[in-house]
Amino acid sequence: MAEQALALPPLPDQKTKGWEFTDISALDFDAYEATEAVPVIAGGSAATVLNLAEAADSHPDLVGRLGTLVPGDDPFVARNEAAPRNGVLIHVPAGVTLAEPIQIEVPVDTAGSAVNWRTLIVLEEGAEAEVWEHWSSPADDIDAVLNSVVELAVGQAATLRYVNTQDISEKAWIFATQRAEVERDGRLDWAALGFGSARGKVRMETKLAGPGSEARVTGGYAGGPDQHLDFDTLQEHAAPNTNSDLAFRGVLAAGSTAVWRGMIKVDPGAQQTDAFQESRNLLLSPEAHADAIPGLEILADDVRCTHAAAIAQVDKEQLFYLTSRGLGDEAAKALIIEGFLESLVERLAEGPVRDSISEALETRLAEIL
Repeated sequence: MAEQALALPPLPDQKTKGWEFTDISALDFDAYEATEAVPVIAGGSAATVLNLAEAADSHPDLVGRLGTLVPGDDPFVARNEAAPRNGVLIHVPAGVTLAEPIQIEVPVDTAGSAVNWRTLIVLEEGAEAEVWEHWSSPADDIDAVLNSVVELAVGQAATLRYVNTQDISEKAWIFATQRAEVERDGRLDWAALGFGSARGKVRMETKLAGPGSEARVTGGYAGGPDQHLDFDTLQEHAAPNTNSDLAFRGVLAAGSTAVWRGMIKVDPGAQQTDAFQESRNLLLSPEAHADAIPGLEILADDVRCTHAAAIAQVDKEQLFYLTSRGLGDEAAKALIIEGFLESLVERLAEGPVRDSISEALETRLAEIL
């Protein structure tokens, strides 16, 4: 075990590219004991839904796709792969449309534990599915580590709606390495919410690998005192005539910090790319802080790529307007925040996902206000 540990790549520090704003020097990864999470899974009657230990014997060809979308030399991916296999495989055959969403609940509920969780979702040609994955803790005083790797393979003309939310303990560390690959004419609709954890980093990468593929990524986070939330996103256009649209919204209370770093990358030959990204943060106090860092790397000449970023406090004129019409300060502030987040919710199609995310945002805001 010691030899294996010595072979693992070192954890990043603030001199490592992409980690300048997130300090994890206090993390002693080896002090946490690898613990198997026991998920609760519902739905998916027309799909293959198995824990990875079972799938290794019954579906070795699919399990063999683990690690093909994420870099194996990444320090967190490497630690995930070195731990006992713990996770779920979801496979939707060609042409199958799931009538109901698959729901996965992953607990991070034991102090001193390291949960190395793995999710592999594979949609074959023309398949359509919706997957909700939620990581949670029963209390906010659980000191643990969640190290998750998520791989989403969307086949030709397939459609995946993937919702990933987390409200793990605010004493816990979170590291998530998530990468999707979308083939010709495929579509990915990806929504993410981040409420819990003390600090760490969530990386969400999408590769539009086939002509005509598209991705829509929607993210929201709300930080309370002493929380540091870090999201790193990539929209890689590797084929012509592809489209991506990414929007993040953050609300930060006093004593919380956040960083979002986003990159649109257009590979050589990926002409007719249409890509957009934006990040907007609302600071509820002068003691809150956010960094928003959009970026472009364009290696084709017939593209349309735009980005936007904004950081602001609650508008005093809006607050005055509402209070002058009879609302109390707290009610007026809550209404302004709800309006700020409404544009995020409106990006989601009407239905259970939209209702669930709207309710989750409302609950979280009540906690931090």
